Amino acid sequence: MSNLLTSRQAEELHKSIVAYLNSTGHTKSAQQIRDELNVPESSFDAATAKKYEGLLEKKWTSVVRLQKKIMDLEHKASQLQHELDSATPTSLAARKNHDPTTWLPRAPARHTLQSHRQPITCVAFHPLFSSLASGSEDCTIKIWDYELGELERTLKSHTKAVLDVDFGGPRGNTLLASCSSDLTIKLWDPAEEYKNVRTLPGHDHSVSSVRFIPSGAAGAPLSGNLLASASRDKTIRVWDVTTGYCLRTLRGHGEWVRSLSATFDGRWLLSTSSDQTSRMWDLSQPDSNAQKQTFMAHEHVVECCAFAPPAAYPHLATLAGLKKPPAASSSAEYLATGGRDKLIKIFSTNGICTKTLTGHDNWIRSMVFHPGGKYLLSCSDDKTIRCWDVAQEGKCVRVIEAADHFVSCLRWAPSIFKEAVPDTGGGLANGTLTNGAKKEESVKEQIRCLVACGSVDLNVRVFSA
Repeated sequence: MSNLLTSRQAEELHKSIVAYLNSTGHTKSAQQIRDELNVPESSFDAATAKKYEGLLEKKWTSVVRLQKKIMDLEHKASQLQHELDSATPTSLAARKNHDPTTWLPRAPARHTLQSHRQPITCVAFHPLFSSLASGSEDCTIKIWDYELGELERTLKSHTKAVLDVDFGGPRGNTLLASCSSDLTIKLWDPAEEYKNVRTLPGHDHSVSSVRFIPSGAAGAPLSGNLLASASRDKTIRVWDVTTGYCLRTLRGHGEWVRSLSATFDGRWLLSTSSDQTSRMWDLSQPDSNAQKQTFMAHEHVVECCAFAPPAAYPHLATLAGLKKPPAASSSAEYLATGGRDKLIKIFSTNGICTKTLTGHDNWIRSMVFHPGGKYLLSCSDDKTIRCWDVAQEGKCVRVIEAADHFVSCLRWAPSIFKEAVPDTGGGLANGTLTNGAKKEESVKEQIRCLVACGSVDLNVRVFSA
């Protein structure tokens, strides 16, 4: 008898083998084994046979399941070890105290939202409410409550795939913009139960990206009313959302314009294209003089782009070899682009590529800078989200297995800006604090630890602290 099993375990194993052979129709073999193992008829009636016939299969499958679990846990342990190896004292402290400036998403997602019937192409957070919009190739836009993880409503009006969504609009009146392969842009009003309030026709081919252009200086005539759109017709259009008029058409790209990113002050616009370039436009200039810089470093379609927030300037300036970072009031000093060549390029706005980040195994689909400025997040067709630490020369410090298929889009929830409380001793007069600081500088940024991604596996995932 085996030294590993007790006599009781051996007896159970023998009965299981006999019962299994009987149940599968191998009665001769079962009888032979019974004779050899001396399993008497009296101890093996019908009830006993029934009890033991599924046992062998059950044990067999549970072993395989446990082996898989062990492998998954080993993989997770190695990931955590990698995080620990590349952690800095600040990031470890942040994890302990949930410091929003250094918080990063981690698997598993807080919510996995399911309802779309085709791959998800885009996601966007409402700037104030706990709403998340997602667009899909199923021609619909779905509005979710990301705190409850529930579907609120489905918007149907586009006749082809929805390619992008974005929240923004005039002051005090947030709108949702969507664009589609049906050549149109649609505006939806959350205040009127997401009624489709306007449709903007004008592009001659699929509209691949829409972005609201943030408000310029207070009192600017079109403050917050502008929307930019990029299309396969090789143009970028700028619209006034209150009238629905196309105000300008920017031409320069030689191929499909894929994505857009605007600076926080609304002056600069960045575009990427299938022509393997990214271009920067100065919206304060007339159309003929708007194109300010062309970035050429990718060897394939450039899928996505992002302007770096001023909080990232100190880290990116070091990366670029500068001793002193640019002024935080400047809105367009550094940017990142990602493409089908599986590379992320970080540029200074003078057109020089200061860093190339490698690690993704497939097309890079979307990117976002951490509002705290220390990290850049990217998602890819390799099913992962990667977190790059720009303070550590762009080192990849976290890989999140984010989906079961291509990860097509990624968004960070916009920060909430709260005005600092003025001192009651009359210190706040004419928009200036007593210490001479301007009122604008007293506005405090509250970073939301909230990230969403969409995938070809039909799921929207929400990661939160």
